[in-house]
Parts: sequence; C-alpha cells; structure tokens
Amino acid sequence: MKRFLTIALAILVVSAPAWAQRKPRNEAQKYLDNISNGKVFKGSHLGVLAVKANGDTVAAVNPFKRLMPASNNKLISTGLAINELGPDFRFETKIGHSGYVRDGVLYGDLYIVGGGDPTTASEDSIADPTDVLLAKWKKFVIDAGIREIRGMVIGDGRYFDGAYMPDSWQYEDMGTYYGTGGHGLSFFRNSQDIDVAAGAAPGEPITMTVKYPQAPWMNFYKECCTGEKGTGDELYLYVTEFAPIAVMRGTFAVDRKPKTESCSNLFPELTCAWYLKECLEEGGIEVTGGAGDIGADGQVRNVPQYGKGLYPAVAAEELTYIGSTFSPTVEQIARVTNWRSDNYYAETLYRMIGRKNVGSADYYACRKAEYNALAKLGVSTSEVQIRDGSGLSREDYLTPEFFCNFLRAMKGSKNYDAYYRTIGWPGHGMYEYRLAKEPEALKARIRYKSGSIGGVLSYSGYVMPSSGKSEDTIFFSVIVNNCLAGYDVLRPIVDKIVALIAAQN
Repeated sequence: MKRFLTIALAILVVSAPAWAQRKPRNEAQKYLDNISNGKVFKGSHLGVLAVKANGDTVAAVNPFKRLMPASNNKLISTGLAINELGPDFRFETKIGHSGYVRDGVLYGDLYIVGGGDPTTASEDSIADPTDVLLAKWKKFVIDAGIREIRGMVIGDGRYFDGAYMPDSWQYEDMGTYYGTGGHGLSFFRNSQDIDVAAGAAPGEPITMTVKYPQAPWMNFYKECCTGEKGTGDELYLYVTEFAPIAVMRGTFAVDRKPKTESCSNLFPELTCAWYLKECLEEGGIEVTGGAGDIGADGQVRNVPQYGKGLYPAVAAEELTYIGSTFSPTVEQIARVTNWRSDNYYAETLYRMIGRKNVGSADYYACRKAEYNALAKLGVSTSEVQIRDGSGLSREDYLTPEFFCNFLRAMKGSKNYDAYYRTIGWPGHGMYEYRLAKEPEALKARIRYKSGSIGGVLSYSGYVMPSSGKSEDTIFFSVIVNNCLAGYDVLRPIVDKIVALIAAQN
C-alpha cells in the first residue's frame, strides 16, 4: 500500500504545474506571505498567481480560489472578440424599407436594422457624431427617391435575441449607465442623461429634468428627496423593459451641487427611430406614422409596452435595403472597453460572439459560445463560471490560475498584437496614478486591466521582460474579494504586489 501511495504522489508532483511544485522565496512572495494573514485581509479572500512563460513561479497565494473578478472579466470578452470576430470586424447597421416607392412616396415603413453596433450615436471619438450619422441615413432615403413616408420609422433590434442583460445582475445596477446591456440596435450607449438638483432643505423634493436623449413615451416618477448634509448622491433610477415607466429613488444631499445623472435607457431602438424621424422631418421628409420599435412578440409598436402591438414587423430579409453604415473596428472598440472599463461595450462584444458562433445572442447561447472559444484556445473552464462579458454579475467565479492560463493562450494566438494594444498600463489614462512612485521603465513593461465592485479589487495582465526574452514574460492575476477596507487602502497594497512581481524579470 505504501508503494502505491509513493507512486501516486510522484505522479501528482510530475503532473502539477511548476508553480505548484515549489514556492518562490523572492520579495514578491515574502510580501504576500506577510500581508495575506494581516489586518487588511482578515476575513477576506486573496488570490494571487504570477508565473513566467517558461513555467517558473514568481508568486502564488490561493491560485485555485474561485473569486469574483469584476471588470477583469473584460480581458476575456475583448480577447475572445478579437479572436472570434477578428480585429478588423465592423458591425453593420442597415437602412431598408417595406412596401414600395412611387412618385417619391414610400408606401410602407422605413427600418433601421441594427447589427449590434454599440457605437451608434455614442458620441465616442472613435465613432461618427450623432448628427453626422443621422445625415448619412437621411441621404440614403433621399438617394432612394423618397420624399414622404406614409408609414413609420422603425428601430429594429431583432439581430440580438434574448434578454438585454443577464438575470444575475442586481436590479439597482440595471438603471445605471454601467448596467445598460447590449442591444441589437443602440442609441447614445443605451443611456439617458437626467439633470438633478437638491431642494432647499432635507426632506424636500429634488428637481429632475430629462436632458438627452428625449423620450416622450416615458413616464418618470420621483420617490426621492433631498438628503442630509454629507450623505452624498444615493439616487438610483429603477426601470423595466416591460413598460415605459422609470422611478427615481433615494436621496441627494442638500450640500451637493446640481449634476447630471447618467441612467439606463431600455428602449434605445425606439429612441433611435424617433431621432431619425425628427431628422427626416427637419429635412422636409414627412413621416405620417411617427416612430416605433419591435416588441418581443414581433409586433411593431409606437409605445414600448407589451400587448399593444400595431401589426407584425416585416422580416429583415424581406426588406429592400438602401444603405449601410459601419462601426469602428473590434480592436478599436475593445481598446475603449479595456481602457475605460466599459460594461456596455463589453456586453455587446460578448453577445456578438454568441450571435456569430452559435446563431443567438441570448445569454445562455453566449455562455456556450464563450466556453467553446476558450476550449479552442486550450483554456479549461471546468473549474470556473462566467455569466457575462463585463464582470458586473455576482455569479462570475474565476481563479488567478484561469487568468494566467488565458493570458498565456492569448499571447500564443495569431491576434496577440491586436489584443495587447487594447490593454492599459500604469501612469496613463485611468491608471494615471497607479504605481506613481515606481520607475517609468518598470511601469512601461506592465499591461493590465483593473476591476472593482463592492468589496472586490482585481488586476490581471502581463509584465514584459526586461531581458527581451519571450520566455521571461510574466502572466499575473491579483484578486481581492469580501474586503471591508476602502480602495484608498487596498490599491496601494495591490500596487506594491504588482510592482514587486514586475521587478522579478
């Protein structure tokens, strides 16, 4: 029996990865050993793995522990989007119509057929400004000889089927700008700006005014009031896709200056149609039927409320198309996603992978497509769980080992250079103040993505070798969960972990 046990242990040691066979004794590991059981991380979960491309371990603490990664998840969705769609892929939006055109009159509806483009009217620098985009669409109409539309302008988002967001997101997140989800046809990042101002004293009503985009079909209600001095901004907009109703709840401190709240718009298809209708009418093209969108039942509707469809929508393949516009490249979108930590862009990329690879953008299909894509890269998902593309889900459970395996696989992929260009580094952009005391030469060798959500802080990425030897590249992941310390306490600690890891090559 003893002989068999010895053989089994020998097999385990041989088959285990190098970092699991021996524990390093460098400064990074010493620091981790010192802090992992200290006051800050007492009762918390800390997982760390840093390993070189040649298999040497740099640092390891709980590398197999499943943890919420927050926005580190975007490293996966952007990498897979670049691999599966291609870095030069562009989303297409088509303008078409039903019916027929006679003597300058369209006897039918004008359709804006979305293809998942998240940059439509986003006002991002990588995309056409809204007025330029609408002018292009109007020109398609004019060039088709249409001077009057005896029908509706319809926003068609059917390209993405299924729910707009996963059911594992928290309800309060769904009304925020960072919880908008990706639609088949979007407008202004599927968000809406609302100006708010406190009343004269605690308990008094706040002032709330819709700024942009306008949504005349929406009914806004206030269940909020002015808060006590020092209580900050605790306003949340609660919305539902089932009716044109939004409720602002919470408090806005009496000592807060007026501000613009960026909230969720769950009817971007109708919003897009409405703004194109306005653009056409300002250009002298009458639209007799107004603006509409398409409900989940396939019915055209002019008010976003189920059960009140006007008539069946025409299938996309049966329309007559008169023009198309295209998004920036996936690489450009992925770069904004990672640099700005953009949930909305990440979810759209995630859903597009599902639409392309398994024919559906439903979240269950997207998970299948993502796991298949990871398998193609040789990355196992048997010990992890992924529920969305952005990391907003509280049901994403990933390990430091998984991130290192993924980053290693991406480095070996044909699209690695494009992927690498999408990842930020300390001292620049949103990481301007990270590793502030470290030498520029060290910071320049780090490429990483941060993630943060209540009680969570994570950083994963690459450390490029000072030696210039590819085998010295470090893949690393640092994930903290369930920590009560503020980010002002946590970030300097994680900065030091990353700096000590980077100093090892």
